[in-house]
Amino acid sequence: MNELSESKNDSSDRWTLVRDIAVLQVKLVVDGLRDLILVPASLIAGIVSLASSADGRPGDQFYQLLGMGKQSEHWINLFGALRNAPPELQPFREFPEAGIDDLVGRLETFVVDEHRKGGITAQAKARLDKVIDAIGRGPGTKEGDG
Repeated sequence: MNELSESKNDSSDRWTLVRDIAVLQVKLVVDGLRDLILVPASLIAGIVSLASSADGRPGDQFYQLLGMGKQSEHWINLFGALRNAPPELQPFREFPEAGIDDLVGRLETFVVDEHRKGGITAQAKARLDKVIDAIGRGPGTKEGDG
C-alpha cells in the first residue's frame, strides 16, 4: 500500500510541475504584453507629466502609471509557482543586495561628478534641459514666453 501512495504522490508532483510550467508560459506572455504596452505608455505619460507642470512641478501621470504597473506585477505574480518547489530547494540563492536601481544610482553619480568637473556631460545636460523646457512650454511658445 505504501508503494501505491508513493506512486500517487509522484504522479501528483508531475502534474503539479506540468501545470506550473504551463501557467508560467501564460504568465510570461501576459507579462510580455504588459511590458510591450508599458514602453510607449510610460514615454507618453512621462512627456505628459513634463508638459503638464503646475508651478514648475511636473504632473503625476508618470508615477500613476508606475503604480498601476506595480499592481499588475503583483497580480501576474510571475514566479508564484515557487510555492510548489520541494522543501530542499526553498532556500534559493539570493541575488546580491544591489539591484538595477543601485547600478543606475552609481551611473548617475558618475555623470553628476563629470558634470561638476565641466566635462562633456555638462553640454549634454544643457541640451537636455532645453528639450525638457521646450516640452514644458508646449507647442507654439517661445523661450521667453514662460
